[in-house]
Amino acid sequence: MPKAIVLLSGGLDSATCLAYAKVRGFELYALTFSYGQRHQSELAASRRIAQHFQVTEQKIVEMNYLSELRGSSLTDKGQSIPRPNQTNQIPSTYVPARNTIFLSHALAWAEVLQCQHIFIGCSQVDYSGYPDCRKPFIETFNILANQATKLASEGFPIQIHAPLIDKSKAETIELGHELGVDYKMTVSCYQANEQGLACGQCESCYLRQKGFQEANLTDETRYHH
Repeated sequence: MPKAIVLLSGGLDSATCLAYAKVRGFELYALTFSYGQRHQSELAASRRIAQHFQVTEQKIVEMNYLSELRGSSLTDKGQSIPRPNQTNQIPSTYVPARNTIFLSHALAWAEVLQCQHIFIGCSQVDYSGYPDCRKPFIETFNILANQATKLASEGFPIQIHAPLIDKSKAETIELGHELGVDYKMTVSCYQANEQGLACGQCESCYLRQKGFQEANLTDETRYHH
């Protein structure tokens, strides 16, 4: 079986991405980051999802220096989480260079594992406007991956897969439903509590609710209220 590293946050998109890679016959390696986010419940969700899909190995990487940079309301509790973004501005929940950093770690692990496939569950359709969730970023990083690694230079090119990049949240949920993803396992909220209960008010909750509604599927997310 070919190996695949999947970036697994514990949220809806990454769980769908993991299921997508599994049905395509990859041996799964999950990479999760503890980067000073406001709650640990999504890390617990990532462990549940990894166990459910029987990944070969999950690594949870401690990266608290991202919170020390204080560049995002996701990592700085002194900032408030904004309501759903109704402008074209990049919201304060953007974590500086997060996907670049995460994919770089995945690239290093890929070299160790002799793995040519990395999956990331980002989308440029229903999203918060983060520049590192767009197709040009993924394509450019893929070029970098094959210029920067010993693996690629020896004739084993690396492929960055973003199967959800052009999917709306509803289309992602429909795909996950077909793949048998139990979304009750996932936590998407920016400010969920330690029990994994979502706030129902942040942009991530809004996009999740909108996706289930448009997919005509029951939203079994657990909320505070």
